[in-house]
Amino acid sequence: MLNRNASTNAWLAVLTVVFLGLGAFFLVSAGGRPVPRQVIPLVDPKFLSTAPWRQTYADLVRTNQDLSDYDCYGCHEKNKPPPIRYDLNHKIIIPKEHSDIVMGHGAHDRNNLCYNCHNEQNLLTLQVRDGREVGFDNIPQLCGSCHGPNLRDWEAGAHGRTSGYWDRNLGAMQRLSCANCHNPHAPRIPTREPAPGPHSLHGPVGSPPPVETTP
Repeated sequence: MLNRNASTNAWLAVLTVVFLGLGAFFLVSAGGRPVPRQVIPLVDPKFLSTAPWRQTYADLVRTNQDLSDYDCYGCHEKNKPPPIRYDLNHKIIIPKEHSDIVMGHGAHDRNNLCYNCHNEQNLLTLQVRDGREVGFDNIPQLCGSCHGPNLRDWEAGAHGRTSGYWDRNLGAMQRLSCANCHNPHAPRIPTREPAPGPHSLHGPVGSPPPVETTP
């Protein structure tokens, strides 16, 4: 019995020395070279921007920008509504002075009459369906005269983007206008590239992950 205990103690002592040696080896090896780290690519800044797609008249006024494009009577004669011309397919003919405008409001180009929104009697204002005049800084009321459900959703915060503070004690809430996202002449929002999904630290199955090394 004494011999068996002595043999067991000897083996335990040997194993202890072996494991301590292995531990010391791993510690020395790990401390002598950098641990490989996987390179995680940065997200494209375009996916992080919170700036609106478009600037509205109100944005230009607030930031003291050039408003000459809104001075209709710099070219047009007052009390003389500009004529609207159509081709044989009843598509509106855009004058060359406004060649940057692409009309695409409504299905089948049915809403191609400028004076559905612009006030032909006063080009400095817009007009809603009931005849009321609104300024260029009051776009939601103009759009809402045709798109009532969207206006109600916008007023309730379900349509469009809300920025700022929910807690009014910390700051004001900011609402984007319709024209911050939609081009009034062609309001359909173009498709956007989706943002990248969550990054997996394990990398693709079956291939080693890229590593970052220090010189």
